[in-house]
Amino acid sequence: MFVIANRERDLFINEQIRAKEVMVIGPNGEQLGVKTLKDALTLSSYAGFDLVLINPKGNPPVCKVMDYNKFKYENKKKAKENIKKQRSANLDIKEYRLSVAIDIHDFNTRVKNSSKYLEKGHRVKASIRFRGREMAHTDLGRDVLYKFAEALKDVADIEQKPILDGRNMTMMLMPKKEK
Repeated sequence: MFVIANRERDLFINEQIRAKEVMVIGPNGEQLGVKTLKDALTLSSYAGFDLVLINPKGNPPVCKVMDYNKFKYENKKKAKENIKKQRSANLDIKEYRLSVAIDIHDFNTRVKNSSKYLEKGHRVKASIRFRGREMAHTDLGRDVLYKFAEALKDVADIEQKPILDGRNMTMMLMPKKEK
């Protein structure tokens, strides 16, 4: 038997079920035994519920008497909750580029924006790209990054100290752990 389920609902209910005999499970989880499809549908309609095909590959197929709309609602709710947990586990990283000769106003703007981002629980990557003769003065870039971390000390901790990688120096900041 080849069947294509509707995308909206993966399970077959009531008259959509095409088996002759089914194993019926009651609304409270008790096994009611193997019944003909007609008897199972009558049983579920007397109970005021739907007959839902749970395991079509079983021998005989397994059906459960349940409120299908409530079942769908709870599954949708669980899926949303799982997505929410997954999203909170995968927090974003925002990169802010600074320079060795950054103006105080630009610096303060980046501090303000990154503090908002850190308060949301995300991590911040501060980076400096050294151009030309600036490579001879990487200590100035390191000082700028430490000033950046110092300006954010009330909302962030240093996760990774400044590291020079080629022409770039990066530092990771993470939000402070709430006590």
